[in-house]
Order: sequence, then structure tokens, then C-alpha cells
Amino acid sequence: MIDIGEKLWQLRTKNGLTLEELASRCELTKGFLSQLENNMTSPSISTLSDILEALGTTPAEFFKESKANGVTFGEDDYFEDKRDGYTINWIVPDAQKRAMEPLIIELDGEAKSFEMEPHEGEEFGYVLKGKIKLVFQDHEVKVNQGETFYVSGSSDYYIQNTTKSKAKVLWVANPPSF
Repeated sequence: MIDIGEKLWQLRTKNGLTLEELASRCELTKGFLSQLENNMTSPSISTLSDILEALGTTPAEFFKESKANGVTFGEDDYFEDKRDGYTINWIVPDAQKRAMEPLIIELDGEAKSFEMEPHEGEEFGYVLKGKIKLVFQDHEVKVNQGETFYVSGSSDYYIQNTTKSKAKVLWVANPPSF
């Protein structure tokens, strides 16, 4: 079953639009679109068609079966989310419906990632490029290119690039938490 809200959010962010910009294009309210993205309400077919047109797609493309049950994925399947100082690349479509959620985080020079709040589960990271530090509880641990880290979700933590060059980390969350 397709998660309409999640898919609308992905399309909107992929197109670099804020809720306000999309609302203006569709002549809808920002609050209504937010409720759609959070699956708190459902759109009429006409309203969904208007939103999809503003997002540059069609209902046929929107509802096309995803590769959620696939075993291999390529760049066409990836979804990129640029944030302040870092970029998250979701590399498996619909990973939130699986047991693990792999992604690649690219940190700008000396940038810090989002802070993961305590949750059930575990996180694994592999530094593909650069040097980072893993900060959790009262600890800071340096992790170099080619090294890994493994943490429990029982405490807050984040990663930070320790150089002026870009760092890249393969991050796997279990259960999916992004």
C-alpha cells in the first residue's frame, strides 16, 4: 500500500519546495498540505491531481508500483535531502517498511549531523570518506575513513566532520528511524 503523505513529502522536497510554495501553486493552505504529508487527512481525487500537477508528475507516475520488494537499487531509486551542513541520501526506496534503513550522510567541512534521540534499536556507521567524531553521552570517539562505529539507541548521539573537507558515512538504522 502506498503512503500518500510520505510520497507527497518526498516529491515536494525533491522539487525544493516549501509547504508555503506548494500551497500557493495549488491554491491550498499550508496546514492542509501538512496534514496530507502527515497522513492526518486524505485529498479528493481532484485536489490530489492539482497537487501532483504542481509537483510536475501525473497520478499514473505517482501510483506506479515502487521497488519496495526489490533486492537491487540504483541511483534512479535514491532520494536526496539537503539540509543545513549535510545531505542525507536514502539509498533503498521505502526502507522504513523494512527491518533496516541504510543511508549515506555527506557532511560539509566541520558540519554536524542531526541529533538522534534515544530510541529502541541500534545504529551502524562506516566512514566512506574523511574523518568524523561520534558524540554520545559524555564521550567523543574519532572514527577515520575505513573504520566503523556501532551504537545503541539508548542515548542521544550525533556525528561531526572533523575536517574542512567533505565526509561521507554509510549509516544503517535498525529499526528504521529517519
